[in-house]
Amino acid sequence: MKLYHLPNGACLEHHERLFQLPLPWDDLLNHDNLADYLAGNHTEISRPDAFLPVASAQEVWAAGVTYLRSKAARMEESASVGGGDFYDRVYDAPRPELFFKAGPHRSLGQGGRVRIRRDATWNVPEPELTLVINKRGHIIGYSIGNDMSSRDIEGENPLYLPQAKVYDGSCAIGPCVLVASGPLPGSTEIRMEIQRQNSAVFTGGTTVDRIKRPFPELAEYLYRELSFPMGCFLLTGTGIVPPNEFTLQSGDAIRITIPPIGTLENTVA
Repeated sequence: MKLYHLPNGACLEHHERLFQLPLPWDDLLNHDNLADYLAGNHTEISRPDAFLPVASAQEVWAAGVTYLRSKAARMEESASVGGGDFYDRVYDAPRPELFFKAGPHRSLGQGGRVRIRRDATWNVPEPELTLVINKRGHIIGYSIGNDMSSRDIEGENPLYLPQAKVYDGSCAIGPCVLVASGPLPGSTEIRMEIQRQNSAVFTGGTTVDRIKRPFPELAEYLYRELSFPMGCFLLTGTGIVPPNEFTLQSGDAIRITIPPIGTLENTVA
């Protein structure tokens, strides 16, 4: 079942039919018994023209260096300043890397125009399976995230990570929330395509089972000393990294697909 955010509540997609949910979006994501509520009788509606971003009042956090491919990329970009060993240790450490990514006003949805920093020269999207976690720390579903990153800034010094990751238009999540009672299969694909002037300039893919850390572990560490009254979205890291000579340009179209969820599409401003 998929949940979409509407101006007057939400809607549920089930077996290709849409049903109106009058409960406010933030209350819905934190419902005490979401499965039972969704199983109730709801009014069928036609498909709206557009949906609101799924990150409404929720903070967005991210996990880093959770894929071997990501570790290798971080080590390459920071080797000249001694950061290679730093990322190697993070990948193998008991404690995961977790960092703040975006507040609600910096989170875009389906069709939103993501940005690249004006003071950066090496910019990439990072396609990530995203955990939807309620205020009690329970994973209630999944979405798709685009963690826009300035690799030259992070590579200059690992301590510059907030500037490389956190800026206006640096995050997109959507198009919906896939409600699931258990984890997605390890074979679940994550695919990304970047188009420039209607031609693909990069395609790549990975699978969920390449993520090193269990999702409940990431959620547990995040909620240890933090409270999220409206819940939280947690990006789980990327295993798809364009070649070092690639950088995004204004007008590029980014399409991230996770088949059970759908496709998140954004254009670079």
